[in-house]
Amino acid sequence: MQRRRLLQAAAGSAVLLAAPALHAQDITGTMRIVVPFAPGGTSDILARLLAPALQQRIGQNVVVENRPGAGGNIGADAVAKSRPDGTSLLLLDVSALATNPFLYSRMPFDTERDLAPVQMVIYAPYIMAVNNQLPVQDAAGLVEWVKRNPGRLNFAHSGIGTLTHIVGLSLANAWGSEITSVPYRGGAPALLALVSNEANMTLQGATQSMPYVVNGQMRGIAVTGPRRFANLPNLPTFRELSWPEADSGTWQGILVQGQTPPALIARLEREIAAILAEPAIRTRIGELGGEVVADGAAAFRTRLAEQTASYSRVIRANNLRIE
Repeated sequence: MQRRRLLQAAAGSAVLLAAPALHAQDITGTMRIVVPFAPGGTSDILARLLAPALQQRIGQNVVVENRPGAGGNIGADAVAKSRPDGTSLLLLDVSALATNPFLYSRMPFDTERDLAPVQMVIYAPYIMAVNNQLPVQDAAGLVEWVKRNPGRLNFAHSGIGTLTHIVGLSLANAWGSEITSVPYRGGAPALLALVSNEANMTLQGATQSMPYVVNGQMRGIAVTGPRRFANLPNLPTFRELSWPEADSGTWQGILVQGQTPPALIARLEREIAAILAEPAIRTRIGELGGEVVADGAAAFRTRLAEQTASYSRVIRANNLRIE
């Protein structure tokens, strides 16, 4: 009898001990995916693609919240200062997190301390495109025009110090001529500037720029990444052209507040990976010019550290600063 009571007590203790573990992964309340850039950009497109699926899997309302400004710092800071309960997610091109600490004299948050990687989402190469009014048809024609018209090419990019800006500087140096850098508040406004003939050239993620090129609203010139696009087979890669930054592009990932419990991060990591494994999601991302990269929080952390080391050297070499 005494042995039975002891076994019952032990079983009851095990249930009590297991209960917190069962609830440690719970996420309660409305969730938000914060996009720190204007609507219409790559991060915004992906957030609105993922939100309904995440809502279904987690069982909570999921809304997309655009908070542009300061190169992504405003939206990132909102998540960095949010409650560490897994309800606030940051979705952005992680190059912003790798470059901003070296561009801004004052940062409102510490990336390593205040934000925790959860899951990568996609890699999307860049598409270089020009306005239809520019009298060039291909890469050779563009370089020739730039050399004959130094400083006259208006290059629309996503903002000072963004990776598109940094790649543009590298290209101008490789071409041996000047271009006029024109910053916009994100990729979507830069693309609209090209369509409206405000600018001559831009370089943006394929996820947001491919539809414009396919529909003939702008003329594609070249692409980054390891291969040509199936939808745009006539566009050469930067590597084929011997242009610099051949593997640049947009690496989109999701982060949460830095003190979020590991169990919650692991839950989100699994759920997002499962969403990205869905055939309809993978197909849609492929149609947008991206490829799914869901290799987990640890790989995300390593990639962010590598990008930080690489891009900081370019920023220092070009003396780029944002006050």
